[in-house]
Amino acid sequence: MTRHQPEPEPQRQPEPDTGRDPAAPAGRAAPAPDPDPAELAGGAAVEAEGIGLKGPRGWVFREVTVEAAPGSVVALTGASGTGRTCLLLALTGRMKLTEGEARVGGLRLRKQAAAIRRTAALAHVPGVDDLEPSLTVGEHLRERVLLQRRYGTAPLAALKAALRSPRQRRADARRVHDEALAAAGLDLATLPKGPRTAVRDLERLERLRLCVALALIGRPRLIAVDDVDLKLSAPLREEAWALLASVAASGVTVLAVCGEAPAGLPGDVPLVVVVTDRATGARTAEDAPAEPAPKTDGTDETEKETADALAETGRA
Repeated sequence: MTRHQPEPEPQRQPEPDTGRDPAAPAGRAAPAPDPDPAELAGGAAVEAEGIGLKGPRGWVFREVTVEAAPGSVVALTGASGTGRTCLLLALTGRMKLTEGEARVGGLRLRKQAAAIRRTAALAHVPGVDDLEPSLTVGEHLRERVLLQRRYGTAPLAALKAALRSPRQRRADARRVHDEALAAAGLDLATLPKGPRTAVRDLERLERLRLCVALALIGRPRLIAVDDVDLKLSAPLREEAWALLASVAASGVTVLAVCGEAPAGLPGDVPLVVVVTDRATGARTAEDAPAEPAPKTDGTDETEKETADALAETGRA
């Protein structure tokens, strides 16, 4: 009896890689994945063209154009109630734009706000990231290091960190802690009680340095600072701008809201000045009038709109 031999199955040739998702419709390539912010290095360039934000009571700011290279200091200056803080939050992905297009570090602000938030840190924005007055400086620093290790690390980096020994992890955390303090110019030994000094006992400039150090622990590409020169004397204002200039010189782009922009920064750090205005939203420093425009009753409505937007951001 002759047994029937089964015919061998034909070998399938591997399909060429066309870069298209098999589940995607024919003829349409899959969209390129967004870049991992953790893999991006250096400061973030800020490019905005005609952006605006509108709330229930009208426009908070409008027709804003910004162009800043990585490692620059962008000074957002103007009268109170002209949307400076809302512009700061919008450029860091914390507020949704109504019109215009912008890119921060190559990421599209309107479609990749979450990715921008992972690369942009808030250093000092009252009403949004306030420090706890009863906690000490050391407690704030330890908390930020733990939060960064748990939530602010890319998956691959978190896996590599988990494979390290506890001693190595502690050494890495200490190194990041010391580097952030050094970059912010905050010497714990000069504080009244060292790291056990409560936040309520800090001077305004010391509190600003602490906020900058906390932001730098996450190694961001951009940091945002609100009210840089508020209630500071002329010598302290110079120190504050020197601090931001040193951060920018290290490669981190700085967005800073101020009442009056400096004429220049130490070390020839690039300075971009954006002057906000109630009527036109914003314009470059060259187009700003020599005399400030008189305040009208409409400013009160803009201030209310800004307060509502800040409250909404705080709840978010």
